[in-house]
Parts: sequence; structure tokens; C-alpha cells
Amino acid sequence: MSRISAKFAELQSQQRKALIPFITAGDPEPGQTPLLMHALVKGGADIIELGVPFSDPMADGPTIQRASERALTYGTSLRIVLGMVHEFRKTDATTPVVLMGYANPVEAYGQEAFARDAQVAGVDGVLTVDYPPEECSGFADLLQTHGIDPIFLLAPTSEEKRFSDVAELGSGYIYYVSLKGVTGSATIDLDEVARRIPAIRDKVGMPVGVGFGIRDAASAARIARVADAVVIGSKIIETIEQSPAGQAPARVTAFLREVRMAMDQETRK
Repeated sequence: MSRISAKFAELQSQQRKALIPFITAGDPEPGQTPLLMHALVKGGADIIELGVPFSDPMADGPTIQRASERALTYGTSLRIVLGMVHEFRKTDATTPVVLMGYANPVEAYGQEAFARDAQVAGVDGVLTVDYPPEECSGFADLLQTHGIDPIFLLAPTSEEKRFSDVAELGSGYIYYVSLKGVTGSATIDLDEVARRIPAIRDKVGMPVGVGFGIRDAASAARIARVADAVVIGSKIIETIEQSPAGQAPARVTAFLREVRMAMDQETRK
């Protein structure tokens, strides 16, 4: 059982939902990333999504785009991101880490070399936005051979065939994009999400995390009623970029604790 599957099993036994925060590796500067990852865990993170900075991100809104730009000014490459995960693993051997990014850095690295080095670094899952399941069965198999969960996106516009493809190739959890648009771009229609999640869960046979548009403790708690996991990113990036030098980890921990508390209160009702 992977670290991701074990985490969801543990949370299910506790009747709790997973909190999955996202940060961009290398933002605000590379040395801060392992510290921020530990700050997320301290705040209540169950799984960490670590964004691989990319110059042309199609799914990211302006907040995460700015984070990628800051990271890239420091030359934050995929190889450096793997080094950050390795550094994090020196003192945290249990929290699952998912790399989220785009195909170009993986292709430049080489799929096989990436899968091998990601396993060595301690990566648990990989979500590549522009590797649709119809086109990456080989890559998904390669990841699983190295003990890494291939994680896929589903959206309100996803067709039935996409559900079956994701069920066949994916593992760990599904990331359901709750709205049409980029990250941080709109308010979630909770009724629509609540209607869609049970059908998605039944068809794909794995936990469903919901992201895009979750910006505070209240919206996270509402999503926790219906989903298996809550993914929150843009608001955390805003907290980082608005923090005075050296204060970002403490502020991120404080914000995430509010979210964790609200989610737990909601699921205990």
C-alpha cells in the first residue's frame, strides 16, 4: 500500500477528510521550500502537493503563475525540486508528497530517469496536467513500477470515457477540478460538486479530492462534507507572498490550522 493509500485509509478510520495544501517549489526562494513543507504538516496537512514551476502554466491562475515566475528566477528546475523532496524526507518519512506540474519538464528530464529519481527522492504521486490518461498509459505504468501513484484530473466537462480511463490508469486519488477556469478564479458551486462527487467516486473507485476556488476555512469545510479531500493552493501562495521575510512558515501554519479545525468540526457533525 502506498503512503497515499495508507493516509486515506487512516483518515477514513478516523472519519476525517484529507487536507491537501499546494505550494510552488522554489517560492519565495528555494531554501524556503522544505521549511514551508514542514510548516504545512505542522498546520495539519495530510498530503502535500508540490508544484513544479513552469514558464507556461495553462491551468494556473495569476497567483500561482507569479509563484512560478519567482521560483524560475532562482533557476528552480525539476532536478532541484526532487532535491527539495529529498531534504524534506530527512525529517519526515510519512507525509505523502505529490508533484504537480506539466509535461515539458518531465520530457526534458526523461520519463524513465524522472520516475527513478522521484522514487529515490521520496515522491509518492505525480499529477501532470497536460498528460491526459488517453495519451500516457506508458508513463503511468512507469510511475507505478517505481511505487508512485499517477494522479489525474477530472473536470465538470469530463466525458464518460475519461472516467474509465482514469479508473484504469490512476491510483492514489482523483483531483476533481470544481469549476471551469484556472486556479483561484471563481466561487465553487457546492450543490454541483455535491451532485458530481458520489458518481465520480463510484466510477473511479478511489478517493476524490476537490480543488480550484477553495480560499478559506468555511469553503474548505463545505467541501469536506462531500469530498474525500480538500485541495487548497492560491490562498496559501498569497499568504506566502504577503508575509514579511522569514514569517511565511508561521503564517502558513496558522492559516492551515484554521482550515483543519473547520474541516474536522464539519465532519464530526
